[in-house]
Amino acid sequence: QLQLVESGGGLVQPGGSLRLSCAASGFALDYYDIGWFRQAPGKEREGVSYISRSGGITNYADSVKGRFTISRDNAKNTVYLQMNSLKPEDTAVYYCAASGSFPTLDKYSYAWWGQGTQVTVSS
Repeated sequence: QLQLVESGGGLVQPGGSLRLSCAASGFALDYYDIGWFRQAPGKEREGVSYISRSGGITNYADSVKGRFTISRDNAKNTVYLQMNSLKPEDTAVYYCAASGSFPTLDKYSYAWWGQGTQVTVSS
């Protein structure tokens, strides 16, 4: 059974950093493009970043460019999202998702989702 599990969320002060992990089980992650998404209370789930299956293509939402970095270690079957210079508006539940088609920030292109990890940025 294909499963994604996020970890690394928590409470951090503005300007701080967190690294989220997305670990896959039941399948080889390198066959899939992986996206990170987030959903704040009362808002739509939005795309944050994606990385192609080889790691050669990455993209970011304008709101996180220059602050977030996505990477993957296919040997460990894990994708990471390094988040620096965090802002209160980054507060959300963060999800990773796998796509078998092509990398995109469109959530409807992703068929498999993790359960999410809470990130709270507050002083």
